[in-house]
Amino acid sequence: MRAAGGVLLVAHLLVVAWITLRPLDVPWVSAANLEPLAGIKADLERGPEQAARQIGGALLLLAPLGVLLPLVGGRLDVSPLASLARTVAAGALLSLAIELLQTGVPGQVVDVDSLLLNTVGVGLAHLAVVPAARARLRRRRCVRPRARRTRDEAPQGATPKIPRVGIAP
Repeated sequence: MRAAGGVLLVAHLLVVAWITLRPLDVPWVSAANLEPLAGIKADLERGPEQAARQIGGALLLLAPLGVLLPLVGGRLDVSPLASLARTVAAGALLSLAIELLQTGVPGQVVDVDSLLLNTVGVGLAHLAVVPAARARLRRRRCVRPRARRTRDEAPQGATPKIPRVGIAP
């Protein structure tokens, strides 16, 4: 599972890099949005269809990381809150790295709302999938029947202890 998760994670990150870091041939570029929620308000003012496309796209861009990062980690017995915090922090850092790299790409604009929406998308995907999947995997691990032992594989008992002998001078 961990290897498959690693392959999927790398593939997803390559797609995200291609989408967000390729140069765009545009006649003009709008200014960077450094005011939180200003871009979301502008998207909402353009109508519900445009808002759904823009906001939904930003939420979904990094959302698979909410599932893939814990999958690559491979831990079943971990605090749900710690797992969420780790995953959301990693998603936020990756989103910040993408936004910072976009400053040098022609046609790409830095948008703080993308950072916020990408991070929320990672957290929502994590909450929607990971706790239930871990609980199911833990139940499956506990219910798995034990293999029958043959006579040759019978437990041998405790290891004998030898009394300590002092060293002669």
